[in-house]
Amino acid sequence: MTNSMTMRQLAARTAISLAVSLCVASIAHAQSAEGSVFGRTTPKAQVTIESQDTGSKRTIQAEQNGSFSLSKLSPGRYTVTAGGVTREVNVAIGSGTEVRFTDMAVVNVAGSRRRNAIDVSSTESNTVFTQSEIQALPVSRSATAVALLAPGTVKGDEGIGDGNLPSVGGASVAENGYYINGFDVTNIRNFIAYATLPFDAIDQQQIKTGGYGAEYGRSLGGVISLSTKRGTNTWKSGAAVYWEPQALRAKGRNVVDRDPDHPNAYTLFARDDKSDELAVNVWSGGPVIKDKLFVYGILEGTRNTTTDYGQNRAVRTKSGPPNGMIKVDFLPTADHRLEFTGIANKKTTKVWDYQNPADQDFFVGLNGEGAYTKQTSGGTVAIGKYTGYLTDNLTVSLAGGRVNDLSLKEEGARMEGKDCPEVYDPAINLLGCWKEPFANGARDPNAPDDRDTRKSLRFDVEYTLADHTIRAGYDGQKFISSAAGGSAYSGGAYWRYLNSATGTVNRVPNAVRPGGQYVRKRTSIDTSGEYEVINSALYLEDSWKITKDVLLYGGLRSESFNNKNGDGISFVKADHLVAPRLGASWNVFGDASLKVYANAGRYYIPVASNTNIRATRLELNTEDFYTFTGMDPRTAVPTGLSAPIGRSIGDANAQLPNPGTVADTDLKPMSQDEYILGFQKAINKGLSFGVKYIQRKVNDGMDDYCAKTGIANYVADQGYANFDYHDLADCVLMNPGNPLSLNIDVNNDGKLVPLTIPNSYLGLAKYERKYNALEFTLDRPFDGTWGVSGSYTLARSKGTAEGYVQSQLDQEDAGVTQDFDFGSFTDGANGYLPNDRRHTFKIFGNYQLTENFRLGMNFVAASGRPKSCVGFVPDSVPDYFGPDGTLSGGSGEYNSASSYYCLDDAGKTRLTQRGSFGRTPWTQSVDLSLAYLKKFGDQRLTLQADVFNVFDSRKVTEYNELRNYSRADTPAGVINPNYGNPTGFQSRRSVRLTARYEF
Repeated sequence: MTNSMTMRQLAARTAISLAVSLCVASIAHAQSAEGSVFGRTTPKAQVTIESQDTGSKRTIQAEQNGSFSLSKLSPGRYTVTAGGVTREVNVAIGSGTEVRFTDMAVVNVAGSRRRNAIDVSSTESNTVFTQSEIQALPVSRSATAVALLAPGTVKGDEGIGDGNLPSVGGASVAENGYYINGFDVTNIRNFIAYATLPFDAIDQQQIKTGGYGAEYGRSLGGVISLSTKRGTNTWKSGAAVYWEPQALRAKGRNVVDRDPDHPNAYTLFARDDKSDELAVNVWSGGPVIKDKLFVYGILEGTRNTTTDYGQNRAVRTKSGPPNGMIKVDFLPTADHRLEFTGIANKKTTKVWDYQNPADQDFFVGLNGEGAYTKQTSGGTVAIGKYTGYLTDNLTVSLAGGRVNDLSLKEEGARMEGKDCPEVYDPAINLLGCWKEPFANGARDPNAPDDRDTRKSLRFDVEYTLADHTIRAGYDGQKFISSAAGGSAYSGGAYWRYLNSATGTVNRVPNAVRPGGQYVRKRTSIDTSGEYEVINSALYLEDSWKITKDVLLYGGLRSESFNNKNGDGISFVKADHLVAPRLGASWNVFGDASLKVYANAGRYYIPVASNTNIRATRLELNTEDFYTFTGMDPRTAVPTGLSAPIGRSIGDANAQLPNPGTVADTDLKPMSQDEYILGFQKAINKGLSFGVKYIQRKVNDGMDDYCAKTGIANYVADQGYANFDYHDLADCVLMNPGNPLSLNIDVNNDGKLVPLTIPNSYLGLAKYERKYNALEFTLDRPFDGTWGVSGSYTLARSKGTAEGYVQSQLDQEDAGVTQDFDFGSFTDGANGYLPNDRRHTFKIFGNYQLTENFRLGMNFVAASGRPKSCVGFVPDSVPDYFGPDGTLSGGSGEYNSASSYYCLDDAGKTRLTQRGSFGRTPWTQSVDLSLAYLKKFGDQRLTLQADVFNVFDSRKVTEYNELRNYSRADTPAGVINPNYGNPTGFQSRRSVRLTARYEF
């Protein structure tokens, strides 16, 4: 065997060994997409580091005490030489690797790779996986699925995003930050999406679950950072096929509808749904100019097909245009590096809707020809970066880029018939030319596509001075969201023909004869616009080695947020929000066998652009009642309408809200304080364990408030007699539980007067979320035969708000959930939150059966989430009626269950406590993989089968928590017969087959 082959084999083995380490790593030296090397040698010695991938080489001089640090290194393989001694190391994303030259019992170790099991230079909570590690484990091919391997993460609600988003440290799934090559790609329209790339393009993935330094912000959960593959001095290519066939997928689940009015029906109909996923990748990378110019490119084609059966129709989808990434690295000299990353992630889905045969609900089959619709989303990412090693002690970097992301755009059948209003008659159901469900909503025909665009610029500088590593930088971004207006109803209106038994309509007696017919018209109009969010930050931090075994870290970050309405006028603006960070790490015995560490920090999260849209555009909702004389033969819209009967319900005279009236003038952006204390102990060379305590507490939680009664009562108590509550914005952004400072037209003369309304008038509970956890980790790195990592987390998450989303209602409106719309909605809200998983066990690893066969395993067991009882507020709550005594502006106007007032077994409304109705069952899942590995010289073939949820465990993950049947259509006190019915289960068993060839 040649020496080069030996080196490649050792490198491959080491890459796998890095995979299964759950370690606390990273240092303030290392930026998100880069790593660092540090250590000690003889005073003033020359230290040389050389990349084995690109041949680039740097030489610096150690400090007087022998310490040295080499930062901003691209992840990869390096040799470090000092005093005639050479060490070979792997640099991981966001991590510091210690190199020791002072222990002369260890001489030249060329031909081996090493990385510290315990990084004594770190105060962060950090887990790193390489692509080869990920491929060796049975885990889904998504960054969020990999993130769920890290301790302190739990899977969020299935109804939010793609159903696979992680909740980190008790935060909601919409409070994480996502990075590609150090560039923030989080979509801050609602924070549940991020710019994607072909999964095989990922080289390393880092998950920061707490304690991260001042260079990071805009996240209360975790940071998921990806570094991409890049070209090296050796051309490497490959291809892979991934197939998850329907034939090897277990059956879904049906849940019978228990409502006697819905015989032979289902609330969940998924038993016969089909899904077949196929992905094909080809890639290549290498030198265009050896040691200078490198390129790497990958193309990914997908062909995913699904068929979902429903009560009235079946939906078949097929997706798959190719996407790709290109990475270019240019090293004109050893001291300068230029990079470009380009990503295309456009997604096109073809959709066919099939109407079931007449009178055949829940038909399993495709009837006739499907109505075709084309759906398009995604876009492009472009990232440029310069890194300069200006002196031995001074390094700078400048990065900028752009993300273009098209929100879902539909063309075809689902966009047809938008001129036909929705028309119903309860006696005969659907009328006219409107065809459910294809024509839901009407989009503003003059509005551009819904799109999100991010432009970002970042500058970082690092200076090493003796035992201090000082870093500072600027991070700025401009985010623009385009949102089309229109109507929630096709044709702009929803008409419903009704009969009045008494003749009373809309509280007007004798409006029609007893038993006579009338019509109700509902309208819903939103205005179109383009909305800006401008965020910037400055940071300064110092990592100080006060002794060779003690590191102190101090950082300060200054955040500024600016949210604008469609006219470019700021309605939320906060400058210089100070976020301090402190940390310490103690190498107790000086040999990296025991590390004790602690950190504390404050973190801010911006206001989502979804809030700009929802809070500052006109959202007009009205309800009017009429008599009529005829009906249009095509649309079934009533003709010969009378004057409106009674008062119009809603905001018939609403106008675009004044930006000075839609947010608390003393609004404090949402932040979180975090405290961590832990230790990590090496039991022997191949085994370590750790224990960590985490405490997190949200400060100044932020959400919208929509009640009018409390504000009107306060204005009246101040002696303003001409106030018209209709002039108030639909909802205002505030810090629930605090007084509300608002500009109000109290005299109805167009002049705004600042008032501060005590919370006693609003009746809101304080926005609270507290998370406490103990994490236990055990790591036995892969040694060529076997390796395993595991964690156990004991956690508690409690408060009045989950965070930026609301899982019980599957509400993705980041920062403007229903939780604080009315004071009565917060009654009973203080309890265990949806992401409260008291116990979580994780074990994963590999076993090399023979030279050619490898086993992989991933086991997760978690206790259930808390259950609540959700219902409608009773008319006894103070904000049930609006200021004029009608439902307008009151909590009684809401026809969706939004409170913890709930029916008891006798049908009486009682106030209950969030999370006090038991929990969902424990869930357990075992995933296994078997791989066949064969080498042919420099070529390698991998054939692998991954089985997810081997035992097809189908525990319930979510129940119907709505106790009331309905407010609108049945008398009060009717219990929902489907209360407690399952609405979600664990994912069914599936198999992924992989064939990968590398050369």
